[in-house]
Amino acid sequence: MKELAVDEKIAMVMAYTNNMLVRGEIVAKENARVSIWLRTQGVPNYIHLYKAQVISFFGAAPRTFSFSEMFVPILQVAAFHLVPPAQDPLDYDAGEANRMMQLLDVMIGSFSLKGKIRISTQTDVATSLDVMRASWMSIYDADIINPSLPHFNLHVPMLLVNPNQVSFGIS
Repeated sequence: MKELAVDEKIAMVMAYTNNMLVRGEIVAKENARVSIWLRTQGVPNYIHLYKAQVISFFGAAPRTFSFSEMFVPILQVAAFHLVPPAQDPLDYDAGEANRMMQLLDVMIGSFSLKGKIRISTQTDVATSLDVMRASWMSIYDADIINPSLPHFNLHVPMLLVNPNQVSFGIS
């Protein structure tokens, strides 16, 4: 790993694609909110992870790999979050009028998560998804599981999903 500049920090993150999960360290600016990093200007074409641990879902059974460095194309990333217990402040004002939390199921490859999205009280999920133009949306208070990994059960206060890479369900 390169030596950190005085204005940099290391953050442990998880990135999901439709066929793998990568856990590793990224280098970010000291004042950056890593949990919303993919929404910011100047995001590189690849997430550069150090000490990467990978679970690949190609084939019949999940396989694990380790790399000192890994580069994951942003275009393939379906979800992204800080590894708990690390967390950033949430990206909304809880006092904002006319907004509500809506429970959703989100499918990310072989991962399933139950969480909440924040939408207008004047609309529904279908309309919100249809008019949304953001490349990344926030999911809050999410529980993530994978049937291929029986011991994988993760709770995160917030994650970003690429709405063009995931599917949404309402139970």
